[in-house]
Amino acid sequence: MAVTISAKDVAELRARTGAGMMDCRNALAEAGGDMQKAIDILRAKGIAKAEKRAGRGASEGLIGSYVHFNGKVGVLVEVNCETDFVARTEEFKALVRDLALHIASADPIAVRIEDVPQEVIERERAIYRQQAAESGKPEAVWDKIVEGKLKKFYSERVLLEQPFVKDDSQTVGELVKSVSGKVGENIVVRRFVRFALGEA
Repeated sequence: MAVTISAKDVAELRARTGAGMMDCRNALAEAGGDMQKAIDILRAKGIAKAEKRAGRGASEGLIGSYVHFNGKVGVLVEVNCETDFVARTEEFKALVRDLALHIASADPIAVRIEDVPQEVIERERAIYRQQAAESGKPEAVWDKIVEGKLKKFYSERVLLEQPFVKDDSQTVGELVKSVSGKVGENIVVRRFVRFALGEA
């Protein structure tokens, strides 16, 4: 008999391990719904370790760059790790290159949700509230509609929440965690700047 995996369980496992949604769902399915077993499965695969490393200092790393072939979009991105040794590995260099390419293509406005300016969030919230009010749906569900649209906004405009351009089955945040698991160090996307020709 197949075990039903609830979204609540997936969210709890994700909060406890920092692993991606699909990794959590698969681990819970493999563990027959047993939370502790699912955590052990993720740890065995090296997926849950990245979260434990998140507290460690990351002051080494690289600044990656990308200029689009037409010369009209350019990106600089700083990605930190713990040691110079890891900064020189092919996996880390490839991650930095991929992040620069992704930023050029997906045009995020911030690295993480906390970095989005409060006035931008308030402006979006006001627009979504207006849309909810005009939708004809009962006022009791407006807040839910607004939160849903805000979540979608983050997934479209916040770097670590965006689906990765080369593989949209994972977010950029999940990609960073998976490379962190492979190299055995905390990896932090510190900052980026994106230039588009003619933009103020």
